[in-house]
Amino acid sequence: MSETSFTPRVFSGIQPSGGLTLGNYLGAIKRFVSMQDEDFETIYCMVDLHAITAKFLEPEVLRRNTRELAAGFIASGISPEKSILINQSQVPEHAQLAWIFNCVARMGWMGRMTQWKDKAGKNAEAASLGLFAYPALMAADILVYHATHVPVGEDQKQHLELTRDIAAKFNHDYGVDFFPITEPVIEGAATRVMSLRDGSKKMSKSDPSDASRINMTDDADAIARKIRKAKTDPDALPSEAKGLDDRPEARNLVNIYAGLSEQSVDKVLAEVGGQQFGTFKPLLADLAVAKLAPISSEMARLMDDPAEIDRILAKGAEQAREITAPILKKTYEIIGMVG
Repeated sequence: MSETSFTPRVFSGIQPSGGLTLGNYLGAIKRFVSMQDEDFETIYCMVDLHAITAKFLEPEVLRRNTRELAAGFIASGISPEKSILINQSQVPEHAQLAWIFNCVARMGWMGRMTQWKDKAGKNAEAASLGLFAYPALMAADILVYHATHVPVGEDQKQHLELTRDIAAKFNHDYGVDFFPITEPVIEGAATRVMSLRDGSKKMSKSDPSDASRINMTDDADAIARKIRKAKTDPDALPSEAKGLDDRPEARNLVNIYAGLSEQSVDKVLAEVGGQQFGTFKPLLADLAVAKLAPISSEMARLMDDPAEIDRILAKGAEQAREITAPILKKTYEIIGMVG
C-alpha cells in the first residue's frame, strides 16, 4: 500500500451547548487563532449535532448559542477570510460519514470512553444513543476533511485516539491508505482551566455557580470581581513550578496568567514568586480585563447582527462541502456503494 500525502489541515470544534468560558478560550480558541497563521488549512466548527446528544435544548436556545459561539470565534480572532467557519449541521457529510464509522467502530471501544461513563452515569440505559455514538461522529467531523491535526484539550484526547483507531481499521479493512492518522495538538500552559471556586474541577459552563468561571460575555467589572474572589490559599506564590504541587487553586491562577500573557509558568513565577495573592490577583485581573473585555465587546456587537453571522456560516458551509463531498463520494466507492 503506497504512502499517501495529505494536505496539512486542522479541524476542531466546540459545542454550542452554553456560553463560552475562559477555559474554552485558553484551552482551544487561542490555539485555533494562532494556527491560522501556520502552514495549515484551518476549519473551525460549531458542533451543534453534538450539542443535542446529552440534553434537550429549546430550538431558539440552540440557535442563539450557535450564533454566540460563532461570534466568540470571530471576536477572538478567527478570521472567515483565513479559516473556514462552519455550523456542523449545515454540512451533511459529517452525519453521513458518521454512519459509516458507526459500522467500523466496535461497541467495546465506545463503552470504554471515559466521557460516556461520566455523562451516562449509573443510569446508562436512559442516555441517548447519540451520546454513546458521540465519538464516531467526532471521528467523522475530523476525517471527512482528511484533517491531519486537531487542537484538543486533555479531556478529548481519548476520543482522538479512537478517531485514529477508526481510521486505521477502515484503511486496514479495505486495503487502502485513505484516511489520515490524525495528530492531536495539546500544548500550552492553560490547556485545562479549572474552576475559580475549586481548583480540582474543570471550569465549566454547566457549573451552577457563575462565580466558578469567567464567561467570554462578562464585562470588565465582572471579570475583575471574579478573579478577586477566586479561591486561593494563605501561602505566598513559589518561585518554581514544583512549588505549586498540591496547591490546585494557586496552580490554576498561575496557569491562567501564563496562558493570557503567553509566557511559561516558570517565567511567570520568576516574576511573581514570593508575592501574596493580595498582590498577584490585581495583576491577573488587569491582564484578564485587557485581554478579554475587548472580545466581550466585539461579541456583543456581532450578536446585534445575526444575519451577518448566518451569512458567514452559510459561506463556510459552501467552502466546506467543496472538501467533504469528494471525500464522502470516494469513501462510498471504496466501500462498494453504487451511486
